[in-house]
Amino acid sequence: KVWAIPKMTDFWGIGRRMEKRLHALGIFSIRELATSNPDQLQKALGQTGLRLWFHANGIDESNVHRPYKAKSQGLGNSQILPRDYVKLRDIEIILREMAEQVAIRLRRAGKKTTLVSIYVGFSKQEVRPSIHTQMKVEPTNNTAILTDHVLKLFHNKYTSGAVRSVGVNYSGFVDESFGLISLFDDVDKLEKEERLQTAIDAIREQFGFTSLLKANALEEASRSLARSKLIGGHSAGGLDGLK
Repeated sequence: KVWAIPKMTDFWGIGRRMEKRLHALGIFSIRELATSNPDQLQKALGQTGLRLWFHANGIDESNVHRPYKAKSQGLGNSQILPRDYVKLRDIEIILREMAEQVAIRLRRAGKKTTLVSIYVGFSKQEVRPSIHTQMKVEPTNNTAILTDHVLKLFHNKYTSGAVRSVGVNYSGFVDESFGLISLFDDVDKLEKEERLQTAIDAIREQFGFTSLLKANALEEASRSLARSKLIGGHSAGGLDGLK
């Protein structure tokens, strides 16, 4: 099976340059290529990324020139970090920022998510597969709740290792008017959090995303301020569409 090919450059379509680009995405084997997100491959590598994905999965796709359509729509962002992140707290800061940024886009779309997914790619110095994991959740677009879900997924899978790329995705949308409240929920607290969240979103909508930032944004590991200065939010992994 092609997944057992020891050297990526022995695989059809992968030369030394492409191998380096795949490594930058946290992909170090044909197995990881086959199990990676085709949307992210297409975004990073164009149609070549899709062709490699189809080939790695043994699919004779004669119409790969047609745009790939995901089975379900979602909102997400991914980014390649400027250096290896080895401290747990530093990785958590990045995941918190991305969870919040995608949550803002979710609220702007008037939706709630029922499926939270994360991706964690390791440094090329690490000999270990990247992390791809997801969980079904009660419908929500609350930043605090989604951040907890993202960190829970991360802690359930991550043990150690230098991280170089991360991604957060929300899918399985329902209308934001849909909600489930249990007997154990503090309704007053939930309504207070929603009002605060709405106020913060309104301020950022008018004055820009960086007009209100958490204290973590001042730490060296944070990427919010650095990415906000890039034209069009490129490499922001979360500031696309946010002022």
